Amino acid sequence: MKPRITIKISALEKELLKRLKNSKLKDGAFRELVNQSKKDLYFQIRRLILSHDDTNDVLQNVYIKIYKSITKFQEKSKLSTWMYRIAYNESINFLKSKEKKYFFSSEIMYNTMINNLRQDPYFDGDELDIKLQSIICKLPPKQKLVFQMKYYQNKKFKEISQILGTSEGALKASYHLAKNKIKKEISENQTF
Repeated sequence: MKPRITIKISALEKELLKRLKNSKLKDGAFRELVNQSKKDLYFQIRRLILSHDDTNDVLQNVYIKIYKSITKFQEKSKLSTWMYRIAYNESINFLKSKEKKYFFSSEIMYNTMINNLRQDPYFDGDELDIKLQSIICKLPPKQKLVFQMKYYQNKKFKEISQILGTSEGALKASYHLAKNKIKKEISENQTF
Protein backbone atom coordinates (compact mmCIF):
# COMPACT_ATOMS: atom_id res chain seq x y z
CA MET A 1 0.00 0.00 0.00
CA LYS A 2 1.27 3.47 -0.90
CA PRO A 3 2.12 5.74 2.03
CA ARG A 4 -0.32 8.62 2.41
CA ILE A 5 1.21 11.99 1.58
CA THR A 6 -0.01 14.91 3.62
CA ILE A 7 -0.10 18.22 1.79
CA LYS A 8 -0.15 21.48 3.72
CA ILE A 9 -2.56 23.90 2.14
CA SER A 10 -2.28 27.49 3.31
CA ALA A 11 -5.19 29.28 4.93
CA LEU A 12 -5.38 31.66 1.95
CA GLU A 13 -5.59 28.76 -0.49
CA LYS A 14 -8.28 27.05 1.63
CA GLU A 15 -10.32 30.26 1.66
CA LEU A 16 -9.93 30.68 -2.12
CA LEU A 17 -10.92 27.05 -2.70
CA LYS A 18 -13.99 27.51 -0.52
CA ARG A 19 -15.07 30.48 -2.66
CA LEU A 20 -14.24 28.65 -5.91
CA LYS A 21 -16.52 25.78 -4.88
CA ASN A 22 -19.37 28.11 -3.90
CA SER A 23 -21.56 28.75 -6.96
CA LYS A 24 -22.39 32.30 -5.82
CA LEU A 25 -18.74 33.30 -5.26
CA LYS A 26 -17.09 31.18 -7.97
CA ASP A 27 -16.77 33.81 -10.74
CA GLY A 28 -15.05 36.43 -8.56
CA ALA A 29 -12.80 33.83 -6.95
CA PHE A 30 -11.91 32.46 -10.38
CA ARG A 31 -10.90 35.92 -11.63
CA GLU A 32 -8.66 36.18 -8.58
CA LEU A 33 -7.17 32.75 -9.30
CA VAL A 34 -6.47 33.70 -12.93
CA ASN A 35 -4.79 36.96 -11.86
CA GLN A 36 -2.60 35.09 -9.35
CA SER A 37 -1.58 32.26 -11.67
CA LYS A 38 -1.63 33.43 -15.29
CA LYS A 39 2.02 34.50 -15.48
CA ASP A 40 3.41 31.24 -14.05
CA LEU A 41 1.10 29.04 -16.13
CA TYR A 42 1.80 31.08 -19.27
CA PHE A 43 5.55 30.53 -18.95
CA GLN A 44 5.20 26.84 -18.12
CA ILE A 45 3.19 26.36 -21.30
CA ARG A 46 5.36 28.73 -23.35
CA ARG A 47 8.51 26.76 -22.55
CA LEU A 48 6.90 23.69 -24.10
CA ILE A 49 5.06 25.28 -27.01
CA LEU A 50 7.33 28.28 -27.75
CA SER A 51 4.72 30.28 -29.70
CA HIS A 52 3.02 33.17 -27.91
CA ASP A 53 -0.27 32.78 -29.79
CA ASP A 54 -0.41 29.00 -29.34
CA THR A 55 0.48 29.43 -25.66
CA ASN A 56 -2.44 31.81 -25.17
CA ASP A 57 -4.79 29.31 -26.85
CA VAL A 58 -3.60 26.47 -24.62
CA LEU A 59 -3.73 28.69 -21.53
CA GLN A 60 -7.34 29.55 -22.31
CA ASN A 61 -8.17 25.82 -22.59
CA VAL A 62 -6.40 25.21 -19.26
CA TYR A 63 -8.53 27.82 -17.52
CA ILE A 64 -11.71 26.43 -19.05
CA LYS A 65 -10.82 22.98 -17.69
CA ILE A 66 -9.97 24.42 -14.28
CA TYR A 67 -13.24 26.38 -14.15
CA LYS A 68 -15.34 23.38 -15.15
CA SER A 69 -13.66 20.91 -12.80
CA ILE A 70 -12.70 22.98 -9.73
CA THR A 71 -15.52 21.43 -7.69
CA LYS A 72 -13.94 18.00 -8.30
CA PHE A 73 -10.55 19.11 -6.96
CA GLN A 74 -9.96 16.82 -3.97
CA GLU A 75 -7.22 18.88 -2.28
CA LYS A 76 -4.74 15.98 -2.25
CA SER A 77 -2.16 18.41 -3.62
CA LYS A 78 -1.71 22.16 -3.71
CA LEU A 79 -4.04 23.95 -6.09
CA SER A 80 -1.06 25.23 -8.11
CA THR A 81 0.25 21.67 -8.50
CA TRP A 82 -3.12 20.52 -9.84
CA MET A 83 -3.22 23.48 -12.23
CA TYR A 84 0.33 22.79 -13.47
CA ARG A 85 -0.65 19.20 -14.18
CA ILE A 86 -3.62 20.37 -16.27
CA ALA A 87 -1.34 22.82 -18.11
CA TYR A 88 1.23 20.09 -18.76
CA ASN A 89 -1.40 17.68 -20.11
CA GLU A 90 -2.98 20.35 -22.31
CA SER A 91 0.44 21.35 -23.67
CA ILE A 92 1.39 17.77 -24.52
CA ASN A 93 -2.01 17.15 -26.13
CA PHE A 94 -1.63 20.35 -28.17
CA LEU A 95 1.84 19.33 -29.40
CA LYS A 96 0.66 15.83 -30.33
CA SER A 97 -2.34 17.15 -32.26
CA LYS A 98 -0.21 19.76 -34.02
CA GLU A 99 2.36 17.13 -34.99
CA LYS A 100 -0.35 14.84 -36.35
CA LYS A 101 -2.08 17.61 -38.25
CA TYR A 102 0.83 19.50 -39.81
CA PHE A 103 4.10 17.61 -39.56
CA PHE A 104 5.68 14.29 -40.43
CA SER A 105 7.86 14.14 -37.34
CA SER A 106 8.58 15.82 -34.03
CA GLU A 107 11.93 17.01 -35.36
CA ILE A 108 10.34 18.90 -38.26
CA MET A 109 7.76 20.39 -35.91
CA TYR A 110 10.38 21.57 -33.40
CA ASN A 111 12.58 23.04 -36.15
CA THR A 112 9.55 24.96 -37.40
CA MET A 113 8.78 26.11 -33.86
CA ILE A 114 12.35 27.38 -33.38
CA ASN A 115 12.19 29.25 -36.70
CA ASN A 116 8.88 30.79 -35.62
CA LEU A 117 10.45 31.74 -32.27
CA ARG A 118 13.05 33.83 -34.11
CA GLN A 119 10.22 35.84 -35.70
CA ASP A 120 8.07 36.06 -32.55
CA PRO A 121 7.78 39.71 -31.41
CA TYR A 122 7.04 38.51 -27.85
CA PHE A 123 10.30 36.55 -27.54
CA ASP A 124 12.83 38.73 -25.77
CA GLY A 125 15.80 36.37 -25.87
CA ASP A 126 18.91 36.60 -28.00
CA GLU A 127 20.47 34.12 -30.43
CA LEU A 128 22.04 32.21 -27.54
CA ASP A 129 18.58 31.72 -26.02
CA ILE A 130 17.28 30.43 -29.34
CA LYS A 131 20.16 27.96 -29.61
CA LEU A 132 19.50 26.73 -26.07
CA GLN A 133 15.80 26.35 -26.89
CA SER A 134 16.66 24.38 -30.02
CA ILE A 135 18.73 21.97 -27.91
CA ILE A 136 15.99 21.68 -25.28
CA CYS A 137 13.41 21.01 -28.02
CA LYS A 138 15.29 17.86 -29.02
CA LEU A 139 14.82 16.34 -25.57
CA PRO A 140 12.03 13.81 -25.00
CA PRO A 141 8.94 15.62 -23.60
CA LYS A 142 9.31 14.47 -19.99
CA GLN A 143 13.06 15.26 -19.84
CA LYS A 144 12.35 18.61 -21.43
CA LEU A 145 9.67 19.50 -18.92
CA VAL A 146 11.64 18.28 -15.90
CA PHE A 147 14.67 20.28 -17.03
CA GLN A 148 12.60 23.41 -17.60
CA MET A 149 10.76 23.17 -14.27
CA LYS A 150 14.01 22.63 -12.40
CA TYR A 151 16.22 25.05 -14.35
CA TYR A 152 13.83 27.92 -15.14
CA GLN A 153 11.29 27.67 -12.33
CA ASN A 154 13.59 26.27 -9.64
CA LYS A 155 10.92 23.78 -8.57
CA LYS A 156 11.81 21.04 -6.11
CA PHE A 157 11.69 17.43 -7.32
CA LYS A 158 8.93 16.72 -4.80
CA GLU A 159 6.63 19.29 -6.44
CA ILE A 160 7.56 18.17 -9.96
CA SER A 161 6.74 14.61 -8.85
CA GLN A 162 3.26 15.70 -7.80
CA ILE A 163 2.68 17.60 -11.04
CA LEU A 164 3.86 14.84 -13.37
CA GLY A 165 2.86 11.82 -11.29
CA THR A 166 6.38 10.37 -11.47
CA SER A 167 8.71 9.30 -8.67
CA GLU A 168 11.37 11.74 -7.49
CA GLY A 169 14.09 9.23 -8.38
CA ALA A 170 12.88 8.96 -11.97
CA LEU A 171 12.69 12.75 -12.21
CA LYS A 172 16.24 13.15 -10.90
CA ALA A 173 17.39 10.65 -13.52
CA SER A 174 15.48 12.52 -16.26
CA TYR A 175 16.99 15.83 -15.16
CA HIS A 176 20.50 14.36 -15.08
CA LEU A 177 20.06 12.86 -18.58
CA ALA A 178 18.67 16.13 -19.94
CA LYS A 179 21.48 18.16 -18.40
CA ASN A 180 24.10 15.81 -19.85
CA LYS A 181 22.51 15.90 -23.31
CA ILE A 182 22.46 19.70 -23.24
CA LYS A 183 26.10 19.88 -22.06
CA LYS A 184 27.16 17.43 -24.79
CA GLU A 185 25.33 19.37 -27.50
CA ILE A 186 26.86 22.65 -26.30
CA SER A 187 30.37 21.18 -26.21
CA GLU A 188 29.95 19.68 -29.72
CA ASN A 189 28.52 22.89 -31.15
CA GLN A 190 31.32 25.39 -31.60
CA THR A 191 28.93 28.28 -32.37
CA PHE A 192 27.97 28.70 -28.67
